[in-house]
Amino acid sequence: MKITSIIAFILVIVGAIVWLLVGIFDFNLVAFIFGSGASAVVSRIIYSLVGLSAIWLLFVWAIYHPFRAID
Repeated sequence: MKITSIIAFILVIVGAIVWLLVGIFDFNLVAFIFGSGASAVVSRIIYSLVGLSAIWLLFVWAIYHPFRAID
């Protein structure tokens, strides 16, 4: 499960960098690399993997670091 979390963390960081570029420079790195139109399927797969990675990290966080009462 550790390797899965590491891969998920890397994908979430990459997704955050992509959104940073979109927000600041209006530049979509995924569309630039993989194109748009007919090859948009690859972009959708990448965005889906990033989203699933974020959900996985939330799941791992909730299991191993639950909310604790403040003493």
